Amino acid sequence: MLRNSLKTLLFLLLLPGLALAQGRLTGVVQDSATHQPLAFASVFLANTTLGATTTEQGTFDFPKVPAGTYDVVGSYVGYRLGKQSITVGKAAAPQQVTILLGSSGPQLGEVVVEANPHREEDFKKFTSFFFGESTFSRQCKITNPKDIVVYINDSTKELTAAAKNFVQVENMALGYRLKYYGMFFTYNPETQNLGFSGEPVFAEMTPRDAAQQKQWEANRLTAYVGSFGHFTNSVYDNSLRANGFLVQKVRITPNPRFERLERLQRRPLAALSAAERDSLTKLDNVQPAFATLYPAPLPIDSIRQVAPDGRIFLRFTDELQVTHFGEAPDANYTAPMATLGPESPKKPFPAQRQVSRLVLLKPKAEIEADGSLRSANAVSTNEYWGFERVGEFLPLDYQPGAIK
Repeated sequence: MLRNSLKTLLFLLLLPGLALAQGRLTGVVQDSATHQPLAFASVFLANTTLGATTTEQGTFDFPKVPAGTYDVVGSYVGYRLGKQSITVGKAAAPQQVTILLGSSGPQLGEVVVEANPHREEDFKKFTSFFFGESTFSRQCKITNPKDIVVYINDSTKELTAAAKNFVQVENMALGYRLKYYGMFFTYNPETQNLGFSGEPVFAEMTPRDAAQQKQWEANRLTAYVGSFGHFTNSVYDNSLRANGFLVQKVRITPNPRFERLERLQRRPLAALSAAERDSLTKLDNVQPAFATLYPAPLPIDSIRQVAPDGRIFLRFTDELQVTHFGEAPDANYTAPMATLGPESPKKPFPAQRQVSRLVLLKPKAEIEADGSLRSANAVSTNEYWGFERVGEFLPLDYQPGAIK
């Protein structure tokens, strides 16, 4: 008990975002063609617990919004989702926004999902990829499965899933009910590339008693500590070491032998010699590239750029290996992790660690004050962060250590 209390106090002291400036956001939801207000439409700030219903005049009000950039999303039956990006700061006057929704047309009610004899099997595949395999993920369930269409391409084996309106997920480990509007999910088994898009909103679930609420709060802190959001918050606040992170450089070098075998594979089989055909049989066992880990910890200036106007960016070359110390990985995580520490090639890391990889897909990625990225597709995460999926998904307005 004392250890948990000290841990919570530590994060209250060290983590940014607990005293962020707040602003007020007001607006109206209208029909995009007639500009008539839409009463009782749903409005929410994507990836947060902040949601509202419009008045009879189509207006809405968010009195306290933490500083940051958000997608304000409007939803109404018979209309397509409307979205507008806004940046909220501390201001005396409320910020105003107009959300325009376009009619989805008369065909909306005519959508029919044809029976698929493999749908149950395909649905199970989708949920295993969507939720992940962590302990918390296994406590998630989709409560509207009939609203989801799952399809597997016979030739490519690529799995796609989409929802007519939203996917509703109950996370019994964290105590959140998640509605994922406009969800579109893909998974390619050959490349193992996974992607999904949409606009999620969180709602607090009602606990059965005080003990369950306390467990949810503990689980949320566990999900946050060492997560990608914890890392970006620590980069923003220049507190990587204080929060238990070690960042090292990884250089990826293509394997010339793999490239030669790939070129052979593109040629007609009849044009290959016996020796070349024999070489192709070994392709699956040849690594496409070599990874070299540089043991020296990277200084903050090697991964973070502070612009003259105060904006903060992730900026680095090659790849990063990010190790978080103090917590063991989830019991269901079986992949091997880096074992050597930075001080000596013979000194191993402590056992309590989680090791992840980070790649920049753009020259740099701006970090908001709440630790989120302005462009979520500016990075790619894998290894332990790739293992953590919907089961560890927290809203942007989650505050570590806060007692509800």
